[in-house]
Amino acid sequence: MATVDLTKENFQETVTNNDIVIVDFWAAWCGPCKAFAPVFEKVAEANTDITFAKVDTDAQRELAQGFQIRSIPTLMIFREQIVVFSQPGMVPEQGLEELIKQVKGLDMDEVRAEVAKQQAEAEGQKPN
Repeated sequence: MATVDLTKENFQETVTNNDIVIVDFWAAWCGPCKAFAPVFEKVAEANTDITFAKVDTDAQRELAQGFQIRSIPTLMIFREQIVVFSQPGMVPEQGLEELIKQVKGLDMDEVRAEVAKQQAEAEGQKPN
């Protein structure tokens, strides 16, 4: 499966309708982004059960600002609509494959419980 170009119009639908979405925030002028692109494409072709997507930060400034992208490339991984990984910089092919294994192995009930706990703490409430 080829990568999907994400825009503010299709971002939410893509993340909602796919179990795992790996997003590469990039820009055409960015040397490291250009260097990372073939790795991203190769891993995408090898993992057809995952949605690989790209956000052009110049064309989609609102999305980039919404996710507080400060450095590119930035790799962000969503699982069941929750950001489970976010890191600026290039990731080597083997590192990306390892990340995918880790994301697939996550216990999402534990992740959701931790997210709820953090949200409650942020709101000044004690978790149950």
